[in-house]
Amino acid sequence: MMSSESTRVAAPEGEAAPAPESAKRAQIIEGARRCFLASGFEAASMAEIAREAKVSKGTLYVYFDSKEALFSALVEQSRRASVERLMDFDYEHANVRDALVHFATGLIGKLSAPEHVALVRMVIGASEKFPGVARDYFEAGPAHGAARLAGYLREQERLGMVSIPDIETAAWQFFGMCHHPTLISVLLAARPAPDGERVRILAETAVTTFLAAYATKR
Repeated sequence: MMSSESTRVAAPEGEAAPAPESAKRAQIIEGARRCFLASGFEAASMAEIAREAKVSKGTLYVYFDSKEALFSALVEQSRRASVERLMDFDYEHANVRDALVHFATGLIGKLSAPEHVALVRMVIGASEKFPGVARDYFEAGPAHGAARLAGYLREQERLGMVSIPDIETAAWQFFGMCHHPTLISVLLAARPAPDGERVRILAETAVTTFLAAYATKR
């Protein structure tokens, strides 16, 4: 059973739903981000989020009717701010190796950033009781990124730069080479986040391995 904080509440009568990208909405999402990272998804209350965002609880419910909706918006905002930027490939002119190294470097840095690690820990902690939270994170983050990478690889195959029998699987393979040496160890507090030189080595090694398997012989 969902907690009372997850109960959907309608906007006050006569008050229209706000524009998706309003400044007030962004203010609330930022307050929720701080609360979720500090307290965890389950422990954070809508009242606490309202206080942190400096809005009334009534105003909060005008914009978001549940913590799940707030979390989904937070994840979507994070995706737009990071994944979209990281996946901005030059489809026709960029050298494939350079494009993938640039992407892998940014991805590894993002994965090992303290705020991202804290977010993943929070999602894992909430996933059993709130599977929708974990599903939203997966779809907006890893799955979206893999789909964007697959689109890039598909275009490069059309241009004759790579030959990949299963592009979706290959995209996940590339993600795995970026994830496992960084996020897993940092997530489990086994190692500190890699420094800039280590990030460069990990990115270049992942790309070299990937292209050894899939680059066309030219």
